Amino acid sequence: MATSRKVVLAYSGGLDTSCCVRWLKDRYDLEVISLTAFIGEQKDRRVLARRARSAGASKLIVKDLRQEFARDFIVPALWAQARYEGKYPLATALGRPLIAKTLVAVAHQEKAGYVAHGATAKGNDQVRIEVGVRTLDPKLEVIAPLKEWELTSREAEVAYAKRNGIKIDTIRKPEFSIDENIWGASIEAGSLEDPWQMPPESAFILTRRGARLPRTVQTLTVGFQAGIPVSVNGKRYPLVQLIERLNHIGGAMRIGRIDMVENRLVGIKSREVYEAPAATLLLQAHSALMELNFDRDLLHYHRLLSERYAELVYNGLWFTPLRIALDAFFARHQRWITGEVKFQLTPGSAQIVGRRSRYSQYSHQLATYSGQDTFDHEAARGFIKLWGLPFEGSKQGSKL
Repeated sequence: MATSRKVVLAYSGGLDTSCCVRWLKDRYDLEVISLTAFIGEQKDRRVLARRARSAGASKLIVKDLRQEFARDFIVPALWAQARYEGKYPLATALGRPLIAKTLVAVAHQEKAGYVAHGATAKGNDQVRIEVGVRTLDPKLEVIAPLKEWELTSREAEVAYAKRNGIKIDTIRKPEFSIDENIWGASIEAGSLEDPWQMPPESAFILTRRGARLPRTVQTLTVGFQAGIPVSVNGKRYPLVQLIERLNHIGGAMRIGRIDMVENRLVGIKSREVYEAPAATLLLQAHSALMELNFDRDLLHYHRLLSERYAELVYNGLWFTPLRIALDAFFARHQRWITGEVKFQLTPGSAQIVGRRSRYSQYSHQLATYSGQDTFDHEAARGFIKLWGLPFEGSKQGSKL
């Protein structure tokens, strides 16, 4: 056991982590320091502080990590075109290693011997946080109350909170479990656990609007400079503000809804619903500039490595040599991702209708079928002859 009697708890301010504060004090006799990391949804700090204190925390530390999250986690994932199983842009998965890193930093600052989190034994987040912490500092002990305690239902947690005077709204049970940051929202539980049931409109937070959807087609232009998105419709924004702006524009058009059955790291299939307006638009725009500017071999190999990168992030292996090495590969070619991409937006759809870049490898003279064509058509005859030579008259081929 650690000699220090302090624990730093990743604190969301919800029912689970508020009960964790009291439980850690009672079960382990630890001084609890609550850490809240803002990487998306902004919560009322006064409410957080009141809840944490009522549960018994000695201190609440709040850190706005959106800039670091965008710069050091979202951008590398964008460069890698990272989508788990080809769909999920890894919003929650990218946030967890940053939380693990911050837990370790605050534990060192506060001279704590323990860190704790409110992830369950069924999900992926327990792995992402615990592996991250142990990679960065194996001397820190990790406590996961939800895998140990006797509070096996929401009703038991509510009763526990009432008995211990924890100031938290326990009247209305949330319909869904939602985790949100600037790269997207993860929505699960409730009626979504039936993969046949259509998600109700009440499940969505980033793409739900009270007013009617726009009926007219909207044009959107996104600009990049050396791989970094820098402008929306010709206006430049700092990175975090640009992502938030695209979440607003895309969300109003219900762009970025993802409904999938994914394979969790712990071995079960889970129906997951995601919202990722900005991530959807930026991944598509970045990919369009890659298609325009990368040569064929680089583009195709990038796509092979992209799948592996997404698996590493999803599986909680952010702080590993392979992920760092892959980052170096993707970063090496981002200087060519400079230009603009034009979308047409309709409800639920973002279609790329234009792209331009000074690094474009597209040649109108080679591609055109007009009189300006400069392609050597005679060369095609010899090319085809040599390309097919290994298979000409092949006995194996004749039997297919």
